[in-house]
Amino acid sequence: MEFLERSLLFLAIFMAFLCSSQGYVFYVGGRKGWSVNPSEEYNHWAERNRFQVNDTLVFKYEKGQNSVLVVSKEAYSNCNVESPIQKFADGNTEFKFDRSGPFFFIAGNADSCRKGQRLIVVVLALRNAPLAPTPAGPGKAPPPSPLSESPEGSKSSDPAPAPTQHAAAPAPHAAAPALAGPVVWVLAVGFGLSIVLGN
Repeated sequence: MEFLERSLLFLAIFMAFLCSSQGYVFYVGGRKGWSVNPSEEYNHWAERNRFQVNDTLVFKYEKGQNSVLVVSKEAYSNCNVESPIQKFADGNTEFKFDRSGPFFFIAGNADSCRKGQRLIVVVLALRNAPLAPTPAGPGKAPPPSPLSESPEGSKSSDPAPAPTQHAAAPAPHAAAPALAGPVVWVLAVGFGLSIVLGN
């Protein structure tokens, strides 16, 4: 019995750790995907979302007709497609953020880039960072930004100002995280453990 209890406890702790390292999935461009004429400017969309390490961007586009390049800031500014850091042309690109900081994406066609098919994403450093004190004074919280669900299930909101030091707490993300099932499972195991242990 003691072995079973220890095994279940270890499994619950392992699953909790696993769940905490999962990221969210964001679909770039919504229904239209990665295209020259998006329904919303890509950088405007990125400003409304919070990206963190382990989150994933999904770029959907017609294979052979388009591509996604990860480039330097200078290449982004000049729509230089000659020396990308990474190039993707599979039609369904998944790019996982492995560090914090800025990421620059452009279309593989310089003309498409100049027409607006480019994106800057800034990845936040910490997932559960404490809120920094606000200069507004005690008892005053920064105003929340309104959020709604788009038809694609991705997060959207009304235009909001660029993030400031008030925006340190993570906001809801684009799609339900891939860890909803494991979280329920961990809770069920925890409940089962409490019954087995008689607590």
